[in-house]
Amino acid sequence: MAASVVLTGIKPTGTPHLGNYLGAIRPALDLAEQFEAYYFIANQHALNSVADPAQLRRHTLEVAATWLALGLDPHRVTLYRQSDVPETFELFAILANVTPKGLLNRAHAYKAAVARNREQGRDEDEDAGINMGLFAYPLLMAADILLLSADLVPVGRDQVQHLEITRAIARVFNGTYGEVLRVPEAHLSHAPSIVGLDGRKMSKSYQNTIPLLIAGPDELRKAVRRYRTDSAPAHAPKDPDASPLFEIFQEVAPAGDTAQVKGRLLSGEMTWGELKDSLVDVLDGLLAGPRAVYRSLLADPAEVDRILVAGGSRARARAEPLLAGVRAAVGLTLQP
Repeated sequence: MAASVVLTGIKPTGTPHLGNYLGAIRPALDLAEQFEAYYFIANQHALNSVADPAQLRRHTLEVAATWLALGLDPHRVTLYRQSDVPETFELFAILANVTPKGLLNRAHAYKAAVARNREQGRDEDEDAGINMGLFAYPLLMAADILLLSADLVPVGRDQVQHLEITRAIARVFNGTYGEVLRVPEAHLSHAPSIVGLDGRKMSKSYQNTIPLLIAGPDELRKAVRRYRTDSAPAHAPKDPDASPLFEIFQEVAPAGDTAQVKGRLLSGEMTWGELKDSLVDVLDGLLAGPRAVYRSLLADPAEVDRILVAGGSRARARAEPLLAGVRAAVGLTLQP
């Protein structure tokens, strides 16, 4: 029996941060130990938020270098650029002809954009500023997934709708043309949602992130020192289970260290500042090796490009039979 295929995409919209690592990169690397994995840099998706071509190239390099530095083995995992697999965009165009518009109307990103327009009094033009790239984002994502006949797609609970749209599109297509497309399953992530420096979800858009590989120890310490904590007296007992800062610590520290720190917080022996220093020490030890690899890859973009092009070739080899079946099923070839 063939190994199950897991697939996920990573948008190059900024430099990866600690929340990306704990919430997506580390779980995906674990999945790659269990399944045949295809991971792609979603540079076409990123065009909606990155309009500077030099910046898009830079972010693509940074994202690829981050995954490689953190342990992705390109001989075992197919790492590729979305734009290097043109079959994706042909399948996107074909699927557009069976996808109900109402399905895309209900997509979270589109509904949120419409809601913002209404809040700003734009009831007469609730689609102001919304381009077709944003509206059709779930359709392009469906093409990414269905083209590679993925069995599993890792998603957080807030992303389940994205995969449900893909599944719905596949079922509509199969109901019209026969069982051509594999209907994927969600692999629900149990990774924590990492809280950023200001108490909101860690996100580049909030500028509240802890850097991952781009920063050295001093920059890392400055970022962690900015982490918001409560105003309890320094040596008052503290509840580690209510602390997002401690949650990060227990995600990256050895279990023995976590238990010791938890006890010291509960007894009031440890201040928040000391916890921050301990977190920096753990993170610096964890990231020092990958940071060196990351910097060497950034200095050699031709090598990263070679890896991505090779991955694109492998992804195309898997995609071409599926697309040939789609073309035949819809009648775009003379022979069925």
